[in-house]
Amino acid sequence: MDTTSFTKKTLGGVAQIEPALTPPPASAEQTTFAKKPKLAPSKSKKREIPEGLWIKCPACEALVFDKELDGNLQVCPKCQQHLPIASRERIHSLVETCTFQEMDADMTSVDILKFASYKSKLERDRKATMLQDAVVTGVGKIGAHTVALGVMDFRFMGGSMGAVVGEKLTRLIERGTEGGWPVIVISTSGGARMQEGAFSLMQMAKTSAALAYHAKARLPYLSVLTNNSYGGVMASYAALGDLNLAEPGAMIGFAGPRVIKDTTHADLPPGFQTAEFLLDHGLIDAIVHRKEMKAQLIKYLDYFAAGKKHLAA
Repeated sequence: MDTTSFTKKTLGGVAQIEPALTPPPASAEQTTFAKKPKLAPSKSKKREIPEGLWIKCPACEALVFDKELDGNLQVCPKCQQHLPIASRERIHSLVETCTFQEMDADMTSVDILKFASYKSKLERDRKATMLQDAVVTGVGKIGAHTVALGVMDFRFMGGSMGAVVGEKLTRLIERGTEGGWPVIVISTSGGARMQEGAFSLMQMAKTSAALAYHAKARLPYLSVLTNNSYGGVMASYAALGDLNLAEPGAMIGFAGPRVIKDTTHADLPPGFQTAEFLLDHGLIDAIVHRKEMKAQLIKYLDYFAAGKKHLAA
């Protein structure tokens, strides 16, 4: 840095030189700041977030971490919306550990009517769900009670009831009757399977007849209705429980609202097919949160078991 100096006399007559700071002369080179160099674009790929880590709730549209949703039994922690749950996950949430013994696991549907693309749809859903059909049946323990348990799975062709679903449920009910056990069926279905025509409709009478023999033996049958429970399933075994239970917000009925409105040409009450509406009008007996379902089932089974002991005495 450039400096200049000046002289100053002291009282002794001796001159002293003192340095003084002066600004540098103005010049373009010294006053111009260097521009920030441009960085070359990074060649590294942008890190992608794996799909499926977050799920958007269809009701409140909140983003929920997938593992949090699994730990909450597929119930949204923000609004308590009950999302679909796989049959085996539901069984695991209800029965005691290592007590469930599956029945008829290898029973598969047959394309007896040669319905277009039916075989390919069956194969597609078998690969996607690792199930042979739309229901899992077996015997297990809920609390201290041995029960015959059937759980439907909506992922397999909309939980539709074909010959295999009807046969597996009928065998389950008969097994419960022979063993003197309560029967619990958890339904989620769009109704009878149209690809099997009249064969699927026959399952309505078959399952209902098996339940009549079960009732004649004075054994309890609990039906749990989940979203969605429609069609031939709701018109048969799903509505025949000694107790008809439902999950919050479940849509329950025979035909959908659009079909009913187009048929009757009448305005329908808001929410007339929800579990809450049907509870108010007497079709179902109780609405039970999914996380409370096991505890409530144990209470009901205790009640029925106490009543049976009382009658036997």
